[in-house]
Amino acid sequence: MAPPSSPYLLPAQPIVDRRLADAVAADYLKFAQARPPTDFTDYVSTRYALDLRTEYAGCELTNPWGKASGQLSMTVQQIEEDVQAGLGFVVLKTVIAQDPHGRQSMEQWVVKESRMAAESVVGASGKAGWTINWKGRGWWQPFDEYLQLVRDARRIAQHGHTLIVPSCKYHLPKPDEATWNTAEYEYTTRQLLSAWSAAVESASSPMPLEKDFSPTLEGSDHAAVQANILEWLRQVPEHIATAVATWGEGTGYDEKQSGIRLGLKIFNALFDDEFQLEMLRTIHAAKRRANYFIYGNRLFDPNRQFEGHRGIAYGGPDLSDRNLRVMSRFGREVVDGAIAEPTLPWSATGNIATGKMALEYALQGASSFQLHTFFQLPSHVYAMKVGSKTQKALHELYFHPQTGLIVWMHHLAALLALPRDPIRLRDIIGRGTDRRLCRESK
Repeated sequence: MAPPSSPYLLPAQPIVDRRLADAVAADYLKFAQARPPTDFTDYVSTRYALDLRTEYAGCELTNPWGKASGQLSMTVQQIEEDVQAGLGFVVLKTVIAQDPHGRQSMEQWVVKESRMAAESVVGASGKAGWTINWKGRGWWQPFDEYLQLVRDARRIAQHGHTLIVPSCKYHLPKPDEATWNTAEYEYTTRQLLSAWSAAVESASSPMPLEKDFSPTLEGSDHAAVQANILEWLRQVPEHIATAVATWGEGTGYDEKQSGIRLGLKIFNALFDDEFQLEMLRTIHAAKRRANYFIYGNRLFDPNRQFEGHRGIAYGGPDLSDRNLRVMSRFGREVVDGAIAEPTLPWSATGNIATGKMALEYALQGASSFQLHTFFQLPSHVYAMKVGSKTQKALHELYFHPQTGLIVWMHHLAALLALPRDPIRLRDIIGRGTDRRLCRESK
């Protein structure tokens, strides 16, 4: 029985037809002992009458699973494995913006990861989970190598169904700075666009771009003033839009055919939930909106230590508890008319280690799910013993008999009286205010 304040809407166990439960359990065991199907999405969709199509940054996806930006998306081999596994999208490691002379105002984020360690954690709620500890931050190799990764990743993915998404951290002025380093915005954005456009023949498709607002900002004086953070959220889309509008001067660039679909990756501040909501209100009220947002990046503990470094980000149950609590309140503000519709589409991230957790985010409005920690856990956590970590993770996310996406989509279809044959993920997104769900979670 969930307490009244719980942001979770699903009960402890799914209620599904016995034949379906047996079929899912059989597939879970079968694929744990042998290689997975060539195409997870096709197999799941056909065998279990599910339509997993959704969108990210306005781009059609065959399934909602993505890899969040980090050290797992910075090599050609990693991209090849993810495309082969059939991920819906991959967000590349976050590059740190620079001006034409190679200067980086955010160079303190160019820190190489020396070691990463998975740690089991227990949240304040008593729920168990995992977090990954490391000291690194953004892309530490030359910018030209990042541009080559963008080109290579697009070529690798062009004949599949995986969307490639660059990620960037641009200059953010401190409270005592009066001006923005627009040279970084212009140079870096144009270089990314050029790499994106040159990679494949269909160069006219807009480039999805995540603007990273890292939680490690909380470890600096950047987050000293709330008003300063809100100004970042208002101004960043303007500066990126200006860079895009001037990129194609004299090159035949057509803004209607190309350009950027900008997503703002909203971080979890050290402030209270009300400030998290204020950030969301701000991006919706901005004069120039982004195209979508990502919510919400890892928590930050200035006293947490790893290998002698004090102040690191972390995830686990506390992260999903906070994210869902805030997005539930955000949804209520939308229903009450406090936030003007249409709201921006958004992609969820934060302690997504089960299909059930992904659907908790979907009920609050998320149309896609970004995972990072769950793709790098110890081997014993995954039931499947062959294949890549991405394939092993997808096996758990889809087929787990108690927490997998298949059983919970069927559970929700019955509870919400959704159309069947197929059951559509799009019919579940944003249904968190349905009274039948509220009764079930009590």
